[in-house]
Amino acid sequence: YPDYYMVKDRIDLHAGIDMDALMSGLHERFSHEDCTTIDGLKIDFADGWVHLRKSNTEPIIRVYAEAGTPERAQELAGMLKAAAMKV
Repeated sequence: YPDYYMVKDRIDLHAGIDMDALMSGLHERFSHEDCTTIDGLKIDFADGWVHLRKSNTEPIIRVYAEAGTPERAQELAGMLKAAAMKV
């Protein structure tokens, strides 16, 4: 089996933000990729994936990314965090 590397991060949001609207906006933004909306939003890229889950206890979205290199996993997580700030 090939090696895969995981990055765990989070998107800090201000209280009162509509997390469902944010997740829907990210789903739209990456609709050209293979997306799954079971238990959050998982986006499969050709060389890795990112899974976003909203917290039920804090105003955050948890970000999990996995790819063939630690750098690519971090890049995918960063890309989704940046996209969330533009939604």
